[in-house]
Amino acid sequence: MRLGFSGGVAAVIVLLLLIVGYSSVFTVYQTRQALLVRLGDPVRIVTEPGLHLKFPLLDSVILIDKRILDLENPAQEVIASDQKRLVVDAFARYRVRDPLKFYQSVGSVDGANQRLSPLLNSALRRVLGEATLTHVVRDERAQLMSRVREQVDREAQAFGISIVDVRIRRADLPEQNSQAVYQRMQTERQREAAEFRAQGNQRSQEIRARADRDVTVLIAESTSKAEQTRGEGDAERNRIFADAFGKDPDFFGFYRSMQAYEAGLKQNDTRMLLRPDSDFFRYFTDPNGRRNSPGAPAASAPPAVAR
Repeated sequence: MRLGFSGGVAAVIVLLLLIVGYSSVFTVYQTRQALLVRLGDPVRIVTEPGLHLKFPLLDSVILIDKRILDLENPAQEVIASDQKRLVVDAFARYRVRDPLKFYQSVGSVDGANQRLSPLLNSALRRVLGEATLTHVVRDERAQLMSRVREQVDREAQAFGISIVDVRIRRADLPEQNSQAVYQRMQTERQREAAEFRAQGNQRSQEIRARADRDVTVLIAESTSKAEQTRGEGDAERNRIFADAFGKDPDFFGFYRSMQAYEAGLKQNDTRMLLRPDSDFFRYFTDPNGRRNSPGAPAASAPPAVAR
């Protein structure tokens, strides 16, 4: 009995020692940092990962994330300095810099998000309210985000938080304003298109009129030059014929008759009814082309038909 009782006591003592030993250590992971609180009072901050000691039943460990956390902010309307309404969708990233101040001021990540969201909205209204629509959308967007981050970071230091970055995801006009701007832009582009089209038509008409005038002038000049050249050619031809007739009238007459035969006796629908002793066939009756004398009797041959 004594051995059984002693064994039970020893087992209880060992169990208590195990419980006390287990409750005397805690683990801190690389993504966490710990705040050690003893009876409600903060004792120390542990940032190094690994196993650490604490007083059992007296100390409690509060783990706080030391990674970069996200703050999603709902879209809100902001009035720019040029009185343009903007729907701004922004978000922030932050890190817990002082775990003790963080725990005492906000207590948790959800509490931090609830406290930081109004600060981010106020900073956005202040900074974007001093800028124009063009600056927010295009020209100075990066500088404006940097100013918002500096203002939020300055106010978030009271919570033990450091603002890493602030980004404007989207900055657009409200839906009704966007439709009005789109319609105005569409009307303006249609007006510009009509103006460009009218200018193009006017320009095309000018070019076409100039081209027609140039064509008329070129045709007239070409016709004049052709007529002049043709007249010079005819004059030269007549001169050559005249020189040839003066040198040998018989040969010239024979040559012209051969040309007349070639042109008149082609196979076509033209028909000629002539006498064999007519002047047209004088080289048929006489190789020298001599005409019959007035006193000579007329040939008794029947009239010839040329086709």
